[in-house]
Amino acid sequence: MDRISHPTRRTFLRDAGRIGAVSALAGVKLPHVHAAENSTIQLALIGCGARGTGAAANALNVRRGPVKLVAMADVFSDRLESSLNSLQRGVNRSYDRVASAGFGDRIDVPPERRFVGFDGYRQALDCLRPGDIAIFTTPLAFRWVHFGYAIEKGVHVFMEKPLAADGPTARRLLQQAELATAKNLKVGVGLMSRHSRALQQLHQRIADGEIGDIILMQAYRLIGPLVTAFSERWPGEPSELLWQIRRFHSFIWASGGCFNDFYIHNLDNCCWMKNAWPVKAQAVGGRHYHTSPQGQPYVDQNFDTYTVEYTFADDAKLILNGRCIPGCYQNHGSLARGTKGAAVVARWDCLGPTATFKGLTPMTKANQLWTADVPPDQASPYENEWNDLLDAIRDDKPYNEVKYGVEASVVSNMGRIAAHTGQVVTYEEALGGKREYAPGVDKFTMDSLAPVQADADGRYPVPQPGIKKQQEY
Repeated sequence: MDRISHPTRRTFLRDAGRIGAVSALAGVKLPHVHAAENSTIQLALIGCGARGTGAAANALNVRRGPVKLVAMADVFSDRLESSLNSLQRGVNRSYDRVASAGFGDRIDVPPERRFVGFDGYRQALDCLRPGDIAIFTTPLAFRWVHFGYAIEKGVHVFMEKPLAADGPTARRLLQQAELATAKNLKVGVGLMSRHSRALQQLHQRIADGEIGDIILMQAYRLIGPLVTAFSERWPGEPSELLWQIRRFHSFIWASGGCFNDFYIHNLDNCCWMKNAWPVKAQAVGGRHYHTSPQGQPYVDQNFDTYTVEYTFADDAKLILNGRCIPGCYQNHGSLARGTKGAAVVARWDCLGPTATFKGLTPMTKANQLWTADVPPDQASPYENEWNDLLDAIRDDKPYNEVKYGVEASVVSNMGRIAAHTGQVVTYEEALGGKREYAPGVDKFTMDSLAPVQADADGRYPVPQPGIKKQQEY
């Protein structure tokens, strides 16, 4: 079984500013995978939803251009055209700080370079040259498929989180990460907490012992229903497979459900502060009044609430509380408590300001030791992650974030499986699991059957803790 090490604070990389994971091959002379002679790096966007559109906009806005979007692919033509139209007009996202004037000649995607279908990723990547960048923002089930072809083509990659919902795909991605490093390809992963300058500053202070040894972390994502996490009955069109892809947050095979997609940032930034991944998880959760405002039953595979207790090798705890119910108190942040003090890791999502406090007294201004100070031009972690990736490409620095992207996904899987089965789940069990939720995803066509099928009432299999103990559904 593949095993992931759980580094101690003393052995963990102490330089918080160094984002790219450095391979053991870093000292070996590797081929320089570079952009074209005119220095323009071309982009291909595979997966043209809201996050893909935002990622493309961030890429087009990097400080070390020039970059140009030359190809796009999706299984939905309307989504592709909508994304392209948004980029041509300019997008204005609250976290992305992209100007509304558009990108002008940085977008060159004529009809012949717009590809629709499950094989569209190959056609889009075929438009790139070695040293260009592929952006993967499809549902996670397709991540390893697309990544494999990018490695074959010799192009750098930015892939969105989460990366894997099961053990087989997690292990596959870890192997692919090693291949990418061997080919000197740079790979970014959309865990933008790691690129928050405020969190980087806090990480260094915790590593230097400012709050002592972390013994407890608390993470919250208490929000209302988001995007496609809850779904009513399949209307009969498009095909059940395509409908599930449109509603991907509702299905474990496509996204890891709302647990992986929504909670992974909290889990990642807390574990980063701890410099370790938990070794086991136990959890509770449930479906309460899982119906739409119109009283129609939701048929997705998610719980409404999750509470997970993660345990680290030193017996420290991370408590995650997640809720997707309208009308409730909202909180989306993370805290760390140590033997000497405490810290606000994130106040909302991965945003600051981060801060440290003396003792175990209340986290008030009077007890504050330090708070982050970030230059305005580095305030957006979404922009920072792209600038960091482009710096690595331009300067030919080792840069591969896939390993910790997979590890964060495995930790997410641990908590989700623990809640869905009612069992204690270890890190090794989550990584080494044999069940693959979307087998044959690399061969999907428009006529393929969906990985899960609705029953006669239009419902999909849901977790039953304590009844289905060995698998989630």
